[in-house]
Amino acid sequence: MKYQSQKVAYWFFAVCMLLFSLQLVYGFIMAFAHMGFDGLHAIIPFNTARATHTNLLVMWLLSGFMGSAYYIVPEESESELPSIKLAYLQLIAFVIVGVTAIIGFHFNWWEGRKFLEIPRPLDYLVVVDVLLFIYLIGMTIWKSPKKTTTAMVLFFGLLCAALLYLPGMINTDNQTLDSYFRWWVVHLWVEGVWELIMGAILSYLLIKLTGVDREVIEKWLYVIVGFTFLSGILGTGHHYYFIGTPKYWLMVGGVFSALEPLAFLGMAIYAIAMMRQGGKPQENKTAMAWTLGCSVMSFVGAGFLGFAHTLPQVNQWTHGTLVTAMHGHMAFWGAYAMLILGIITYAMPHLTGRKLQDTKLNSFAFWTSNIGMIGMTVAFAIAGIAQVYLERKLGMDFLAVQKEIEVHFLGLTMAACLFTAGIIAFVWNFIKFGTPRTS
Repeated sequence: MKYQSQKVAYWFFAVCMLLFSLQLVYGFIMAFAHMGFDGLHAIIPFNTARATHTNLLVMWLLSGFMGSAYYIVPEESESELPSIKLAYLQLIAFVIVGVTAIIGFHFNWWEGRKFLEIPRPLDYLVVVDVLLFIYLIGMTIWKSPKKTTTAMVLFFGLLCAALLYLPGMINTDNQTLDSYFRWWVVHLWVEGVWELIMGAILSYLLIKLTGVDREVIEKWLYVIVGFTFLSGILGTGHHYYFIGTPKYWLMVGGVFSALEPLAFLGMAIYAIAMMRQGGKPQENKTAMAWTLGCSVMSFVGAGFLGFAHTLPQVNQWTHGTLVTAMHGHMAFWGAYAMLILGIITYAMPHLTGRKLQDTKLNSFAFWTSNIGMIGMTVAFAIAGIAQVYLERKLGMDFLAVQKEIEVHFLGLTMAACLFTAGIIAFVWNFIKFGTPRTS
């Protein structure tokens, strides 16, 4: 650990681990409900569990991104944060807002808009919290004479993510307009500016882990940024097919959605090529595994499986089915979850001074979580295809179809147990690292 400011990252990572663990609990509640065991319905209805599950995902990923920024930016800028106390204040405010929102969901205090359920009064607090975060990161870069491409791409990715939260706050009583602007937040986060954040963190990890020259790696970063903006922005169109927007979105969404896998393929090629070029002895093999795994699994989940059902001719049948869950789970896991687990695995030995990164426990965590996620993805795919055929082709009632596909959730739950065992191992290894060094 070169800078005292980097200690802040540890506490964001700790919150990240806590929220991720809680997300898994709500995932199991939904899985059992899908199998017909909905004993908690009176306390936690399915819609509450679903909103909590998805919002916890967003919260722990944002916590991970913020922690990554607090770790990377001081080192890249060779400068301390303007105020460490303000960074801790920002974390506390972030946790309070998040916890309030999650509790509110259980008392039907929400907006009811998918992925953006957080109540409107809390939206304003989120904006203030994120502005404080952007100020701290931005001023660290601004006051430093050293401005690397990696740090700048990370900063602008985070800044754009903050700005794109605002369209989700536009008030309208028109369902089509509401969905139109809601996807500006959801899609342009996960398939737009979050990819900039992903590219910057990948760049940092590859520089540190492979020993390849910074100039070479950051040139690849420019290519990825280009692909992201080429395909991701207009690729939003695949969410506009059937919500009441003009027909031209069928063509725009179809063409640019077909190009979206190129950005993720570029990331996969980028990571593998840098690893092959690097001659640096590996002191953190597990962090390298997470880094390469992120680049490959993101292509499979976000790129290939996304392309598989975003063409209009396919999406007219798969829209709103478990095929979407198949794509979503693998995409979020590969592109963002693995990335955050990778930066945590890299940062913890430097923060704590304890070399626990390549333990058998951490290796177990990597392999079991990935095998479990692949199993879950396959189970979602089988259930989703069955749902499409029975519901959309044969015209069976939605609830009757849900009864028919209950058996597939047994396989999904078994895979989820394997996945959870891996995450428990990762969290336990994180705890074993202990807190950061005092100096």
